[in-house]
Amino acid sequence: MHDGLAAWLRASAARIHEEAAALTVLDQKIGDGDHGINMDRGFAAIVAMLDGREAPAADTTDAAATADLLRQAGKTLISTVGGAAGPLYGTAFLRGAGALAGEHPSAAAAFVAALEAAAGGIAGLGKAAEGEKTMLDALFPAARAARAALDGGGDLAAVVGAAHDAADAGAAATIPMLATKGRASYLGERSIGHQDPGATSSALLLGVLAANVTAD
Repeated sequence: MHDGLAAWLRASAARIHEEAAALTVLDQKIGDGDHGINMDRGFAAIVAMLDGREAPAADTTDAAATADLLRQAGKTLISTVGGAAGPLYGTAFLRGAGALAGEHPSAAAAFVAALEAAAGGIAGLGKAAEGEKTMLDALFPAARAARAALDGGGDLAAVVGAAHDAADAGAAATIPMLATKGRASYLGERSIGHQDPGATSSALLLGVLAANVTAD
């Protein structure tokens, strides 16, 4: 899992860089106009962290090494990403790391636990709920779909794929929503008709993970 996480972080950084301009355009419609720029900066810093990081000690378990890497990635985002995205995504990674540190019967179960913890961490920090036109409108449906796929006997690829599909649909579903949380809420009804950038980047990250898992 440790090597897979590192590969996902690197692939995510590359994809975020490719989509930075598009994410920023979305954010210019209803936010501060810097989501893509900030996410690109944060994931570039994660890559730099990966490049300079020492290999885990020989006696470190894979679960512990994976959790520690995700924790370091979260701390990196908090320290380098401006706006709300840094604390929110950083908290998601930190909560996910906490979940990964526990015992799980499979990689699929570990992923579901981490995704549920990540979404819950964002909701707690932002005092937000589903339906308010935020990244939670991608992450909560993703977590539910992942849990359902796991309960249905799905392997890691099936579980992650279900999460990505639900996140994609959730991000698209923010278009007709009225924003009631965050900067977009200041626009009132003018926020209607625009896709939430945070939900979009959340779905993007899960899409990169789905592609990596499928490729394995």
